[in-house]
Amino acid sequence: MMTNDPKRFGAQAFARLKALDAFSDHPDHLERLYLSPAHRKAADAVVAMMHEAGCDSVSIDALGTVVGRYEAKEAGRPALLIGSHIDTVKDAGSYDGMLGVIAGIGVIEALHEAGERLDFAVEILAFGDEENVRFPSNLSSSRAIAGSFDFSTLDGRDENGISLRDALIQFGGDPDGITALARKKEDVIGYVEMHIEQGPVLDQENRPIGIVTAISGASRRRIIVTGEAGHAGTVPMALRKDSLMTAAEMTLAIEKIGAAAENGVATIGQMQVEPGAVNVIPGRVRFTVDARAPRDSVREKLVADIEATIRAIATQRKVQVEIQPFYDSPAAPASTAIMQGLAAAMEARQMETRYLPSGAGHDAMVMGALCPMGMMFVRCKDGISHNPAESMTEEDAGLAIAILLDFVRSYRPT
Repeated sequence: MMTNDPKRFGAQAFARLKALDAFSDHPDHLERLYLSPAHRKAADAVVAMMHEAGCDSVSIDALGTVVGRYEAKEAGRPALLIGSHIDTVKDAGSYDGMLGVIAGIGVIEALHEAGERLDFAVEILAFGDEENVRFPSNLSSSRAIAGSFDFSTLDGRDENGISLRDALIQFGGDPDGITALARKKEDVIGYVEMHIEQGPVLDQENRPIGIVTAISGASRRRIIVTGEAGHAGTVPMALRKDSLMTAAEMTLAIEKIGAAAENGVATIGQMQVEPGAVNVIPGRVRFTVDARAPRDSVREKLVADIEATIRAIATQRKVQVEIQPFYDSPAAPASTAIMQGLAAAMEARQMETRYLPSGAGHDAMVMGALCPMGMMFVRCKDGISHNPAESMTEEDAGLAIAILLDFVRSYRPT
């Protein structure tokens, strides 16, 4: 068995990550949207990396996911899946998603060099539609494998009017082949994903690795506050029905409610004021609420408290309010067995385990419907992500891959 060398793993990972940086649809920054020319070039590069690492078979599936398989001692055995994504946001960093794919390649390379076969196969999945930037779709490539693909998304169009269906065909994919991508539960023993934290907790605590307990569920609401527009100079303060001042009180209340919820967060991401004139009392305000928590019971109470508070403030200020739900996604708890396996791998290296939820969505949240799911976080500097300033160290990457390899070697499905 080859030495599990974090230093070597880190150097190999960073070389591969740098190579992927070359594939961008924008000349001045990293931008690799789903099914774009840069995505196709990156997928082809990942195919080459997987072959080089020792995968027994590599292919690009009907939705653009790159799949590399390293066979078990006995061919055809169920597989442990290691995955993440290679698409990016606009003006992106180098590690979000890509780290998890490159880590899986490092694991298979180590097994191959050692001539080591396990009782199960290991597959790497390089998904392509995680960031939800180009099309009105959500995790479509991982949903197809998990058996929950929404075929209506094929008709969704990007800002240039190109449908997902047409872009897929141009990419070299096959809309008619999507149904066949769904895996059978008996063929998969687990899914594990490595990802930069995208938050500041590990960095602030000076910890290189964390174990994800759950991916938070999310609820989103559009709030429409309707007061009465009027002249800014002639309507006395006590007689106003100011929708903006009402919305301001609501947003501050929502902040307090979010802060009080266990591991919960609440965000006001958009706000529009009408009519939007400097000398007119605002008559209508529209804003959004995004509420998240790693336990559904917490999230549901958080949303209920927010909605009740919004209505109470509207009544007190004598304005109308409309609350429009438009998104609800349940939390995705991580597998206890996978969390315990990752913890054992950390403890074997005399590392203290740190458990934390993921507030961001990942492919793992839909893969959990297919098989036991788990994630490990790697710290990123200052928690910055979706930004060219996204940064992590080669040392942390190498240590994380070494822990992932130890986990894979000792994994025993329940």
